[in-house]
Amino acid sequence: MRGKPLHGTLVTQEEAAQDLARTALGIVTTLDDQRMYDSPEIRAVYARVRQLAHLADDAVDQFIAAEDILLAAQMGLSVETGGGFMTVPTEQQASREALRYFDLVGERLSLGAVDAVAAAELYVTDRCFRGHVPDHRPPALSPAQSSTLRAIAHGEVTISCGRPWLSRDDLRVSISTVRALEGGGLITRTPCPRPLQDERLVLTSAGRRGLAATFARPRHTALATGRPPRRPVTSTVRSKAR
Repeated sequence: MRGKPLHGTLVTQEEAAQDLARTALGIVTTLDDQRMYDSPEIRAVYARVRQLAHLADDAVDQFIAAEDILLAAQMGLSVETGGGFMTVPTEQQASREALRYFDLVGERLSLGAVDAVAAAELYVTDRCFRGHVPDHRPPALSPAQSSTLRAIAHGEVTISCGRPWLSRDDLRVSISTVRALEGGGLITRTPCPRPLQDERLVLTSAGRRGLAATFARPRHTALATGRPPRRPVTSTVRSKAR
């Protein structure tokens, strides 16, 4: 891990996973206290949040197992291998195995941020449909800033050598857009645990409120129906009343 011992990185990520699990369970408690209408959208929110809590809790166990392997190598203790045999790992073997656990957690939580944003959008749009409009107003953002803010919320943007590094080929993010969002207090930088990347971008509390507020705005697209609106073929065809 770049610039930080592997054990220290595992401990940091374990604490982050614990915090994520607690936050997800706290959201479930908050939803229960609100006694909301039992709609399919709200049930989907519950399912997504509970799944995130379960995955985060499982990540904690994986990080603890990785730390135990490193400790066993340092102290000359034996650990159980895949075949059920007990062996004393070398530090190199322990590091490889710990990194395998780290990659496993990354795979399982790779869609966690995307699911969290999807759950938030489901929640806000359902509440707006039932007359509960958020007090917070959406920030004034350009289209590039708006798409970048959502990409950062999805965990798709990190910083490498002072430039944005993107996890998707179809994304385009400029460093000037990143700095504009930073200047507006909507995002901040934290150390990145991924190899070859220096920092990851995360939303601040103001950024999370701002993004959530955008979910309340009408979206002028045909995504709701999955097809473009039909146009009358002749003047004798009357359009349906909306």
